[in-house]
Amino acid sequence: MAAPSHRHQSSLEGIIDFSEAHPIFENSQQRAQAVNRFRRIVTHFENNEQPASSRYGEGYNRPALVRLTFEYARSPESQDKFLKAFFQSLALGMLDDSDGIDLDDNLASFRELVFSFADHLIYHFFLPLRASTGKTPQLTPTYHITVQQVQTHEEQQRMQDFVGTPERLGALRGLCLTRDRHRCVITRAFDHDELVKRLRQPEDDDGNVLYPERDDYSHLELTHILPFNLTKVEGGGELSESKKAAIAILNMFDVGVIHLIEGVDIDRPRNAITLSLKMHRFFGTFEIFFERVADDDTANTYQIQAFRPFLAAHLQFPVRRTLFSHPSIDPPLERLLRLHSAIGHVLHLSGAGEYIDVILEDMEEGVVREDGSTQLGALVNVALQMSS
Repeated sequence: MAAPSHRHQSSLEGIIDFSEAHPIFENSQQRAQAVNRFRRIVTHFENNEQPASSRYGEGYNRPALVRLTFEYARSPESQDKFLKAFFQSLALGMLDDSDGIDLDDNLASFRELVFSFADHLIYHFFLPLRASTGKTPQLTPTYHITVQQVQTHEEQQRMQDFVGTPERLGALRGLCLTRDRHRCVITRAFDHDELVKRLRQPEDDDGNVLYPERDDYSHLELTHILPFNLTKVEGGGELSESKKAAIAILNMFDVGVIHLIEGVDIDRPRNAITLSLKMHRFFGTFEIFFERVADDDTANTYQIQAFRPFLAAHLQFPVRRTLFSHPSIDPPLERLLRLHSAIGHVLHLSGAGEYIDVILEDMEEGVVREDGSTQLGALVNVALQMSS
């Protein structure tokens, strides 16, 4: 049989196309055949992988990352698009005998392309996404806002092109605090700033006590479910190429989700929750996740869990919480919480989360290791993502 043509694909740009006029597969038999071919390729390399090293080296299980991204894709349509991207990156047909290549004879020769596909997912999606989480700016000082408000109308219009302007983030924080009753939705700790405010006026005109008694207090954080700067655009400009790549992969992972968070829509209450500082950090680093309680059809109830047993024990997880509701403020969108959970599962189960943590630690510390293990390309890519 013919050998595969190794046309190396360094990125998914030009491969991921969301304007399909027709389904990718004509019937379920074709889809099953493509899935089987995909699993045959990925399983071959996954079974031959060594355990991930503690430093960089191989760092994470690349074939496992590819498999898990497919398995946790949010819909059959998302999975189909992922399959198309995967096979096109290998210059390989999705169906048996569609390309004249016998996998039995040529399977080992696809290793470089499979690993490059995994690296693209890491360096253009999972790593920059993880790097940008937990970065939601908190309430901006009033003097900063007033300086911005004296700009001309044209200048203010240009400033509105920045996702995450102080006014919008301040409004979002206020809405989420109101909806979530000034409490962390996980720990139920009351907002310290709101407590101080209410202590100054402990009762309303009817004599009702305005502050909770004998309660836990905490400084609360506005927390985006998907990071606020994922779709950040410089004034009047366009998304950077790196962010276009990240958004393309996100929209492949959950087809259509980008329409919920593009532009100013990423700063809506449906994409934000109120958390304590500690929970904000764990959620932003995909250490904890929300899972909808299946047997509760009427309430917005979730079980919050941690991936690592020691963290679950420390936080006394899992815990079950019914999210607060408000008649005029949207609740956190279940679809976005499910997407956050799916991303967390891929990172944890493939070992990519720890691999990324090491890279980010080196970036934060400015470390370049003498043994040459520092992933300089990854560090540069993340720096460009965060500055664009």
